[in-house]
Amino acid sequence: MTEQVAALVVTYHTGPRLSECLYALKADPAISEIVIVDNGNPAGVRDWLKGFVAACAGRAKLIALDNPGFGAAVNRASRETAAGMLLVINPDCVIRRRSVEQLAAALDGAPVPAIAGGRIFGIDGREQRGARRNTLTLAVALGVSRWVLDSEPAPSAPVRVGAISGAFFMIRRADFVQLGGFDEGYFLHVEDVDLCRRAIEAGGAVIYQPCAGALHYTSTSDVPSARVQSHKARSLARYFRKFARGPFERLLVELAVPFIRLALWLRR
Repeated sequence: MTEQVAALVVTYHTGPRLSECLYALKADPAISEIVIVDNGNPAGVRDWLKGFVAACAGRAKLIALDNPGFGAAVNRASRETAAGMLLVINPDCVIRRRSVEQLAAALDGAPVPAIAGGRIFGIDGREQRGARRNTLTLAVALGVSRWVLDSEPAPSAPVRVGAISGAFFMIRRADFVQLGGFDEGYFLHVEDVDLCRRAIEAGGAVIYQPCAGALHYTSTSDVPSARVQSHKARSLARYFRKFARGPFERLLVELAVPFIRLALWLRR
């Protein structure tokens, strides 16, 4: 591949897995630059990040923000690089070698704007939920139809899906700009689903590339789960209100939102 690739990593109280994520990115020859957003970390982590960036000899950059949210932080990081390809990866993900090339290959020839996500697996090697999904609709949220596809047989080649995970995906910089980046109205969660839906509605494609992969530790942050679920509930409400079509669907959304919040609270 000839395009330069910038890895964008947003970290907030991530924990010890952050170093694994960054060292894997640094060691990958397909990644030309790492842009790290410190969205608010303990002093010891901030010092470690400064040392890591210094040791990267110009291949890494550190931005300190006052936690404007995940999507807003990714948007800011995207403006700090001129690379033609953007790899968005969670700070608790460890990329597998050659995954960058595989994601780029999935985007090659795809309609604009295009997003390619890879296989996300846990320490047991099993595929995790959310790496390949249908488009999120109200029927999906109410359990009428299926959303996640990890229980279906794994494809052997890239396939089109409704959504991939924001924890590990690649997008052309020009496509990200065309879409306006992440909707910064979401503080945490669902911004990836929103981006995928907008890409499809703009005539583009969302692609799941099973040959690209990342180990995802999950739940490494020390942020209280109640706060995370609260953000998720607000984000889902925003998403369904944003994409509601017509007065009847908007009414259904308002009726459904309290039940969605209750379901998330019970899951916590």
